[in-house]
Amino acid sequence: MPMNDLFRGQRTAKSGRDRQRTAADEPDPARSGYNAAISRTARRTPSAPRHGWMMAIAPQSFASLADLSRGVTEWVQSVKQLTQPDHVHWCEGSDAEIEQLKHQLVARGELQTLNEEVFPGCLLARSDPSDVARVEHLTFVCTAKPDDAGPNNHWMDPSEAHRKMRNLFRGCMKGRTLYVVPYCMGPLDSPYARGGVEITDSPYVVINMAMMTRMGRPALERIARDGTFVKGLHSTGELDPERRFIMHFPEELAIESFGSGYGGNALLGKKCHALRIASWQARSEGWLAEHMLIVGIQNPEGETHYVAAAFPSACGKTNLAMLIPPDSMPGWKVFTVGDDIAWLQPGPDGRLWAINPEAGYFGVVPGTNESTNRNAYHMIRRDTLFTNVALTADRQPWWEGRVNGTPVIDWQGRPYDPKNGPAAHPNARFTVAATRNPSYSPAAEDPRGVPISAIVFGGRRREVAPLVYEARDWAHGVVVGASVASETTAAATGQVGVVRRDPMAMKPFAGYNFGDYWRHWLSIGSRLSKPPRVFHVNWFRRDAAGKFMWPGFGDNLRVLEWMLKRAAGRADATDSPIGALPRPADLNLKGLNIDPQTLQALLTIDRDAWRREVADMREYLNEFGARVPAEMRAELDRIERRLAVGQGDSQ
Repeated sequence: MPMNDLFRGQRTAKSGRDRQRTAADEPDPARSGYNAAISRTARRTPSAPRHGWMMAIAPQSFASLADLSRGVTEWVQSVKQLTQPDHVHWCEGSDAEIEQLKHQLVARGELQTLNEEVFPGCLLARSDPSDVARVEHLTFVCTAKPDDAGPNNHWMDPSEAHRKMRNLFRGCMKGRTLYVVPYCMGPLDSPYARGGVEITDSPYVVINMAMMTRMGRPALERIARDGTFVKGLHSTGELDPERRFIMHFPEELAIESFGSGYGGNALLGKKCHALRIASWQARSEGWLAEHMLIVGIQNPEGETHYVAAAFPSACGKTNLAMLIPPDSMPGWKVFTVGDDIAWLQPGPDGRLWAINPEAGYFGVVPGTNESTNRNAYHMIRRDTLFTNVALTADRQPWWEGRVNGTPVIDWQGRPYDPKNGPAAHPNARFTVAATRNPSYSPAAEDPRGVPISAIVFGGRRREVAPLVYEARDWAHGVVVGASVASETTAAATGQVGVVRRDPMAMKPFAGYNFGDYWRHWLSIGSRLSKPPRVFHVNWFRRDAAGKFMWPGFGDNLRVLEWMLKRAAGRADATDSPIGALPRPADLNLKGLNIDPQTLQALLTIDRDAWRREVADMREYLNEFGARVPAEMRAELDRIERRLAVGQGDSQ
């Protein structure tokens, strides 16, 4: 049986997860004023090695899963009648359950084991060649009013979408097993976490969800107590690109996905729930659901600050989240709270607090090695599910950027021939539990979240954007975030290398009109007496010869150090029309081999280029008409005036 049959939802048995907790040398963040307000909702339990924080109510260990939540059970029954599966399996979430599922899939050839000596516990999955990335053109937000979805989304009338999807789902699980996958996005005992249930016929999805979320009985128990959950219905169908749709119904807190087994289209807890649906929930409930990493940075004096950063896919999120300080910066430590998604809440102390709703990583593997991301490379050396990588003769996974080994089998299972393209797909992925990360932060399981000192936006720009600049205030920061632009990558289908606007790195993921989304950002700022500073970075600036001007990777800590000092009021900057820029003397350059002229160019703006940039940004905002907040247009007016009169000139 071909391996990509795994994505077609073959009949399987039980499911669960295997996760081990690791420790990180990180102190708890300062929580003055917040600790007393939130700690009443949770208690630390030493008998909770998997999640760290446990619900105050004892788990209903002996109750049938189908008896825990009437709402979930009634929905499962209705889906069963529609899809007509041969079997229904409710996922407990135990280690033994997932191991049994893996063994069954390996025995049937739907997963392959990898070299146990070098990559113990690792498996390989292959998808259909037509099913290798998010399909943004087939992803819809279905709201009663088209303007509520906005120009940033593909819209379909909810009635039409439901009718279309019912026809696709009718009888689609005959001969298959229907898996009920209850999950919790965020620490189980966090007031900021939200529950969901995914129904799927894909065992690949079950295994991934077990690593990516807090999946199983404890999640369903929380759903039963909360009385609400996001409904996610998924089937791989026939993997026919002509019968492939990902529908979001934010007003119903529902997702329906058909015809794809790829992670971003099929792991409904990830982008579909944690961003598209959650962003709608967040606006209604007064918080933010963002495409952001969360990283803790400890300076040599022992002070730990947390940074949330938004970058489009394949723009360095994972590398920054797992950054390793350069040898020339002794005493610095970096801790990973999250690598992709952040849910941010205004705290009672006036600061912005964040949790990572995920429990694992679904990362792009090409380019990962000891030099580019040592933590990620060591993390995926065991207990990892690889998708669409190549194989060496001794069954090690191989991808472009891996220094060791030679590919002999490509990502499609064919003998490797360079004429057929890359050995691994450019969007090949790894799925692994977050606790496998050597820099994993225990704060990731703190129900209170972590306080954010700085928000960073950035993209992949060859020119225009300097290495780093700081917004003047929160309102200006919203414009900075909205202006993010980046070269497209292989993470989504379509042309690669085209520069497009990607506000807050949320273009593919905001579940409603960007005009309303920006207004919500402004309203959040009005509730913060101690808002984080807002910055923009560009690690990817190139010179006239096309070479990168900044070394990137670990040396990005030098820029982060300046940011955190700015947040603490301990670093200088020079004013410019677009915001505050560091001078070369403001950056820690010890041990960095960079030409002074190159550094000066990185910290200088081109006025003509920025006039064009502002004009382009104004044109982009006009796409959203009257829903664009007046404050944003006023900010662009101020930047244009400063560019015109030479105010804040960095040159």
